[in-house]
Amino acid sequence: MADVQVTCINKQPRNDPHEGITHLGGSGWKWTRQQVIDSINSKTNTFHTRVNGKRADVGVVHGPNGDYVRTYADGVWNDNLLALSECA
Repeated sequence: MADVQVTCINKQPRNDPHEGITHLGGSGWKWTRQQVIDSINSKTNTFHTRVNGKRADVGVVHGPNGDYVRTYADGVWNDNLLALSECA
């Protein structure tokens, strides 16, 4: 199992609070949200972000409209993914 750092996301439109993240990426990789969810659920990889030197793990949340990804740090779900830059 690899522990992978997420450094960018794609979300269209970027500032729409009702639309979810479509892709997550990092150094040399870019996956769809569903690929990341499947990888987390099957325990083949773990994903995390680093914001201001602080690690936040990426987890799967089972929402009313389906699964989505969110970061988790210090016992709290948060929106660190939305603070990341846009993937190329």
